[in-house]
Amino acid sequence: MLALLYDVHGNLGALDTVLADAERAGARRYLLGGDYALFGPYPVETVERLRSLDAEWIRGNGERWTASPGEAPGDDVVQSAIAACREALGPTVVDELAALSERAEGEGVLYCHASPISDVRSFMPAPGDDEDELLAGVDAPRVVFGHTHLPFRRRAGNGVELLNPGSVGMPFDVDPRAAYALVDEHGEVEHRRVEYDSAASAAALRERFSEPFAETVARRIEQGRVDVA
Repeated sequence: MLALLYDVHGNLGALDTVLADAERAGARRYLLGGDYALFGPYPVETVERLRSLDAEWIRGNGERWTASPGEAPGDDVVQSAIAACREALGPTVVDELAALSERAEGEGVLYCHASPISDVRSFMPAPGDDEDELLAGVDAPRVVFGHTHLPFRRRAGNGVELLNPGSVGMPFDVDPRAAYALVDEHGEVEHRRVEYDSAASAAALRERFSEPFAETVARRIEQGRVDVA
C-alpha cells in the first residue's frame, strides 16, 4: 500500500495523525509530493519525521522558494514565512530540499507537485482551458499532483487521470481535517480524511512565530480555506 502525502506545510500534528491512520490502513511506502516545511509551526520537526519514512521525495514550490526567496511572491505573508523557515531549517537542509527532483515516475504514474510543467500552475476540480498545455508530452495514464490543497480525482480531456490527494497540513476545501490518499497494489485509490487537533496546530503557529504570516496561516489551518486575511 502506497500513501500519497502532499502539502504538509510544517504541520506536525496533522502529519502524525495521517501517518498513524496510514499505518493502520496498511501503508508501507510513501510518496512525498512537496511543500514540507514552509508556513507551518514545526518545520524542522516535520522534515525529521518525514525522513524516518520509507519514502520517495519530490520538490514543491515551497522548497524552491525557501532556497530562492526572490522567485517567490513579494508580499509580507510569503516572504516572512520564507525568512522564518530558512532560519529554522538552516542552509544545509534548505539546499537539500531544493535539490530534490521535480517529478517521479513509476508503474504508469507521473508524480509532480503542481503539474508536469510547473510547480505553481496546476489543475482544479473543474477542467481549465490550459490543461492540454499542462499535460503536453505526458504519456502516463495517471498524474498525481497537489499544490492547490483541494482533493479530487477526474479525467482530463485527453483521458489522463488527474489525482490530487489534498493537503495533509492545510486543506483549502473548507474541511480542516487532514487529507491524503492511499493506492493499493492494483492501483485503486482511496481518498482519506482524518481528524486532528487543528486548533492546537494553529495555536502553536501563533505561539512560535510572530511574523506577519503566522496569524493568516493559523486562520487558514483552523478554517480549512485560503481566502482569509
